[in-house]
Amino acid sequence: MSSTFDYCSIAKRVLKTEMAALEQLKQYFNSSFIKACDMILSNQGKVVVMGIGKSGHIGKKLASTLASTGTSAFFVHPGEAAHGDLGMVDSKDIVLALSNSGESSEILSIFPVLKRLNVRIISITSKSCSNMAKLSDVHLQVSVPKEACPLGLAPTSSTTATLVMSDAIAVALLEARGFTANDFALSHPGGMLGRKLLLRLCDIMHAGEQVPVVTPETFIREALVEISKKGLGMTAIVDKKENLVGIFTDGDLRRILDKRINIHSTTIDVVMNPKPITASPNMLAVEGVNLMQKKNINGLILCNDDGSPIGALNMHDLLKSGVM
Repeated sequence: MSSTFDYCSIAKRVLKTEMAALEQLKQYFNSSFIKACDMILSNQGKVVVMGIGKSGHIGKKLASTLASTGTSAFFVHPGEAAHGDLGMVDSKDIVLALSNSGESSEILSIFPVLKRLNVRIISITSKSCSNMAKLSDVHLQVSVPKEACPLGLAPTSSTTATLVMSDAIAVALLEARGFTANDFALSHPGGMLGRKLLLRLCDIMHAGEQVPVVTPETFIREALVEISKKGLGMTAIVDKKENLVGIFTDGDLRRILDKRINIHSTTIDVVMNPKPITASPNMLAVEGVNLMQKKNINGLILCNDDGSPIGALNMHDLLKSGVM
C-alpha cells in the first residue's frame, strides 16, 4: 500500500541537519579534548560514566565501548548513585558525566560528594557556562545548531553529536594504548572476532578414539569401515611407530572406484596419498580454514612435532565452531 506522506523527504532533512551538527563538532576537538584523553589514559582507576535520560543511553554505550577497547569503565545511573551506588566510585576513578543542558539535578547533587572524594570529573555538555561545566576538571562542549526534531524538543542532533564525541574519545584512547585486534578478542571471546582470533584447532578437533586410524596393511574395505565409523570422511594411515605415512579420503575412494580397484584384496598403502596436508593442533582455527580452502581439501590430520597424529577435523567442524 502506497503512502501519500513524504517520509523520505523528512528523513533526508533529518540526515542533513545531523550532518551539519557533526560538521560543527570538529571545533570541539581541542585542548580540552586532549586533556580529557590524557587524564583517562594516565588514570590508575576506572572511568565511571553517568548520565540520565537520553544522555544516559549514550553514556551506557560509551562505558561499553571504553571497556571493550582497553579502558576499564562502567556506567552508574546518577539516581542510583545517590542511593548507595556511589560506593562503587573510588578516589582513583574518573567520573565522565553527560548532560545536554549541563544542569541535570540528579548529577549535580552528587558532585559535592565526588569533590570530597577527590574524584576528578570530565563533563560533556552543550553549554560551557553550565554548572556541570564549571564544576568539572575538564569540560568537553558539544553544541549543535539545532535538533532534527522540528519542535526542537526531542534530543536528536545533540545525542548524535554526543555519541560521536564519545566514540572519538574511545578510539583516541584505543590508538594511544596501542590496543590490538588480539586485545579486543580477549574481551569478546564469545563473538565472531573472538572465535577467529582465539580459537585453535585443538579446541575443536576430534581426539583419542575419535581419530580414524589404520595401518598400511589394512585392506581398503576395512579402512572404509573405519572412515564410516568415525564420520570424518577420511582416515590416517600410520606405521608401527605411530608416525603418519598417508591419508585416504572419500575423494580417494571415488577415484579408485573409477579405476575398478578391488577393495577387498587391495591394501590401503597402494591407494593412499603418501603426502597428506597436515597441521599443528596449535594453529588458529581461521588459519585452518584458509589452509583447507587453499589446498581444496575437506579434512585435516593434526600432528605432534614427532609426526604422530593426535587429532582430526573436517570442514563441518569448522563451520560448527563459527569461524566461517
